[in-house]
Parts: sequence; C-alpha cells; structure tokens
Amino acid sequence: MTATTFAADGAKTVQHAQPASDPKIDCFYVYPTVSNQPTPNANLKIDPAEIGVAIAQASRFSQVCNVYAPMYRQVTVFGLAVLRDKVNRTIPYADVVKAWNDYLTRYNNGRGVVLIGHSQGAFLLEQLIANQIEKNESVRRRLVSAILLGGNVTVKDGSDVGGTFQKVPACHSDHDLGCVLAYSSFDNPPPPITLFGRTRSAGQHVLCTNPAALGGGSATLDAYFPSRRLGGPINFTLKPLAPTPWLHYPEGLTGECKSVTGAHWLQVDDSRTQPNRLVLRDSLGPTWGLHIYDVNLTLGNLVDVARSQAAAYAAQG
Repeated sequence: MTATTFAADGAKTVQHAQPASDPKIDCFYVYPTVSNQPTPNANLKIDPAEIGVAIAQASRFSQVCNVYAPMYRQVTVFGLAVLRDKVNRTIPYADVVKAWNDYLTRYNNGRGVVLIGHSQGAFLLEQLIANQIEKNESVRRRLVSAILLGGNVTVKDGSDVGGTFQKVPACHSDHDLGCVLAYSSFDNPPPPITLFGRTRSAGQHVLCTNPAALGGGSATLDAYFPSRRLGGPINFTLKPLAPTPWLHYPEGLTGECKSVTGAHWLQVDDSRTQPNRLVLRDSLGPTWGLHIYDVNLTLGNLVDVARSQAAAYAAQG
C-alpha cells in the first residue's frame, strides 16, 4: 500500500500503510463491469481484470476490514457493447445472492459489514439490500454502511429513503450506521442524456453523498490511483507514474454534491496549476462523466469513513 504522495505544488513524499492486523468488521465488495471475455456473461474464472479492479478499488479497505470479493458471472464488456440482446441479467444477481449467503454462513459470525460496489456491482448490491437485507432485521443490524458508487441510488424528493431503499437512509456523518453513500462523479454538469445522476422516476432524484463532507458542502478529496496498469480493459492509472504501487493526491481536488436541472452528481474540480493538474481521461464519453474514477477520486475519504463507522459500530456493543 506504499504510495507516492503528490502535493499541490508537485512535491513528492512517500506514504506507508498496512492492512489491519485484527479488523473488527468485514467488507463485501462486488466489482464493476471489467470482464473482457468474449461472451455475454463471464464465467467464474479469475482473470487479471478481476484481480486488477479489486486491487484498484477494494484493497485499501483492508486497513479497516477483512475484504471479501466474490466472483460472479457478470455481464461482460463485450456483452454490454455487442451482445446486449443475449446477456442474461438474472445470472449475476443470483451469483451475488449465493455468495452473500455463503459469506453469512461461513465467514460473518455476526460481524458488522460494509458493502462496497461500483457500477454493475453497485446495481447488484442495490438489489441485494432491497430484496434480502432490508427484509431481514437481524442481518440489517449488521450493516455498517453501503458504499454504492456509479449506481444511481434513488430517494424520494425531500427524503433519505423511498426510492431504491425503504429502510436504508443516506449517511450524513461518519458515525451514522446502516446507511448508504452514493454518487456519480463529473467534472462538468451532466448532459441531458447522461447515464448517471438522473432518474426518470417522478418525485425521486439520484442520491449524492460526498464522503469528504457527509454533512454537505465542498471539501478536499483524498484520491488514490494505482501507479501501473493492473490488467483488463479498464485503465485506472494516471500520469506521472511512480515506483510505488500507488499515487496519492491529498490536495488540489475538491468535491461537492450539485443539483441542476434534475441532475444530482459529485462535482470534482482540480485547483492544481499546470503541469500538476490531473488528466482524468473521459474515455467512455461525456455521458459517463468520471465514471471509471468514481472510487479512486475519494478512496482515502471512503476508507476514513469506513474506519470511523467501524469504531461507531464497535462502540454500540
């Protein structure tokens, strides 16, 4: 977990971190669309793509939790792009439910758990919470929080619930428990045809919670990116590269939840001056915003929130 830290003026230092020796909670991570298998749905073979995305998005949470990352037969990149009429969307969810029940039976032992999902992984965890966890009070009490990014979690206008979930509200502080953190990130207002940040459900809007300022407002993001490509079709790395496994940007990036013309999103701005500004490639097109960086832009903040929530969960006895 060693990282090269880049100050806003470009100065570099090295930061060290380690997995927790005895974490008190677990994390259950469901990865986004990364499989480049040439089929509509992936099989259960662990390819470099799954290993790479788990490192990029979930591995740093091992500072505060035991991380479980189940394989599932996801809709592949090829399935989304070419074979959309042949994908089976019931298979991924069935796999995640099976993995969740296996985790509860074999590993959980009554421990608190943070759910972490991005993109396809977030959509699957939304179904899991709505269909399984909200309906089981004993399991819902173990939910420390749900981090569901790039998944369009919806709530009723003027409420924290009533859309995607009925009983799991938005997190407003890092001591709230049984709550959800959700957003999609953009560096410009989302266009009208965006895939994220908008909903067609009347009386609802897409939830945005800023992990750097859960109470609202603008705050500095604590960003971590892998320093080298990790495999698979999605490239999370940025330039400049470094000899350490991670690049760390604790200054210069700010985030604030914005709401304009029906869109709700995490606005990300970079105050760094050239040549120290980050180049966040909009490789998927403007309707996607900064989707592939949703997790890494706030990864340090998210780990800090999980750490505080784990302490709050332990304190309640």
